[in-house]
Amino acid sequence: MTAHSIERAGTRRHRIVIIDGPNMTNLGARNKKVYGAINSIQDLQQFCTGLGESLGVEIETFVSNYEGAILEFIHANATNADAFIINPAGLTEIGIPTKHALSETGKPVVEVHFANVMAQPSAPRGLPIGPWESVFSPQVTSVMMGMRQYSYAAAIVGLVLALDDETFLGGEIAQ
Repeated sequence: MTAHSIERAGTRRHRIVIIDGPNMTNLGARNKKVYGAINSIQDLQQFCTGLGESLGVEIETFVSNYEGAILEFIHANATNADAFIINPAGLTEIGIPTKHALSETGKPVVEVHFANVMAQPSAPRGLPIGPWESVFSPQVTSVMMGMRQYSYAAAIVGLVLALDDETFLGGEIAQ
């Protein structure tokens, strides 16, 4: 088997902020069929920061069960973050203030979920109480879901490559 690596087009140490919403603090105790072997929110945060280090980017993590705290965190980090990743979790269907705060940063935002929140409960990665309609999805840059912690990995890798691409946020493509 051949080892693969990700080659970045740039060398800038981007700062990506990951926000986990309500119920993610209970990660290790949640349905293993949906959430897999990650034992805690701290394990997930270490997984993400380790991946960031291997890619040469800074990952800052934040988790809260309270939307007000999430809003304050977004406001405090709006100018020094290059991009945001959010698992709105319990705010997925109702987090209008959080959606607005992220949109107002003007930065790329990737929505992530361990489960496929749009799937029926009988689907392999569906939620027992799904499907959900996210208020975030129509406005974010991208959505990664249904791949457990690997949804976060895909979001991190995708954002790093996109942030290195000068044309990603509207720059001109050479003809």
